[in-house]
Amino acid sequence: MKGAIVFLVAFFAVLAATLAYPDLPPGKQIYDALGLPATIDYFVAGINATTLIKAMFNGIFFGAVAWIAYTVAEKARKGT
Repeated sequence: MKGAIVFLVAFFAVLAATLAYPDLPPGKQIYDALGLPATIDYFVAGINATTLIKAMFNGIFFGAVAWIAYTVAEKARKGT
């Protein structure tokens, strides 16, 4: 359960950071690699849809990295 909290905290922190600076990797690279069209004219809650998608990619990526790091550290601490 604590791992989920770590994931969510990292997800929302990176999501907010990417909304402020949309070209943070790897979200931009994932978006470009998928060949998704740029949706410059489409906004969701006042945020460009392309930026929001990149922010979600970054949040998921870095949230997973934080969750895995937490899980490994917790297992090492417990000695299991």
